[in-house]
Amino acid sequence: MSLIGTLSSGISALRSFTKDLEVIGNNIANVNTVGFKSSTTSFADSFSNTLRVSSPSSAGTSNVSAIQVGTGVRVSGISTNFGQGGMNPTGVGTDLAVSGNGFFRVVAPDGTEYATRSGNFRWDDNGNLVTSQGYFVQGLSGGTPPTTVGNIKLATPPAGTQLQSYSFDSKGQLTEFYSDGTSAITNQVLLQNYSDPSALVKKGDNLFTGFSAAGPIGGLALTASNAPGSNGLGYIQGSTLELSNVDLTGEFANMISTQRSFQASSRLITVSDQVLEEIVNLKR
Repeated sequence: MSLIGTLSSGISALRSFTKDLEVIGNNIANVNTVGFKSSTTSFADSFSNTLRVSSPSSAGTSNVSAIQVGTGVRVSGISTNFGQGGMNPTGVGTDLAVSGNGFFRVVAPDGTEYATRSGNFRWDDNGNLVTSQGYFVQGLSGGTPPTTVGNIKLATPPAGTQLQSYSFDSKGQLTEFYSDGTSAITNQVLLQNYSDPSALVKKGDNLFTGFSAAGPIGGLALTASNAPGSNGLGYIQGSTLELSNVDLTGEFANMISTQRSFQASSRLITVSDQVLEEIVNLKR
């Protein structure tokens, strides 16, 4: 029984450390991914075989402690680190970074909504502010000042003028500058924070879903109260991108530790196999 348990413990360790190596490898692979948030693996011991249960003391006897043998390890969770990544000025007007709490909200053409920290946006041919996949960035638009929640979109310039330039301020407000020297605030990017960001589900392309489980603060629908710099939300840094928060030094240290743990677990299986071989050969 003990040898079978040793093999099971070793196998469970190999499986668990393999998953940890996958997580570490994914972190390292995304060290240059804009807005990427690293992950960490946590472990827990598996169910223990109880050889003797504990019992309290009585009038004539002392208490008895339990005797249990563990059956290995398992992955108890893979958590995402939503800590702030470094800020990298790019000089590109549509590049936006969140300094502090909050996520951009974007909508796919099919209406599916996502959250993201990746702010490498662009203007499409219709003047909409979109992600690299063509998803529409959400905020206030539709007037001066903007009041309607929807897609961020460049306004139609006043008659006889042309759009000369634009800029986003720290509160996400888009100011458009026209050829006649006038300007107008036409849009405002909105952010949303969550009570438990760890409940967000990664969908690839730096996108997250699972809003309801994460507990959107202030409700699921975006309103003017979701303006950057208000209600605990961070500020917008224009012409800047948030870098990956992967710590390469820490990841390499974790990789070495996990590799050694994997080697020790494989050695455990080898030793168990040798002992089983000795038992089989006892009759010879």
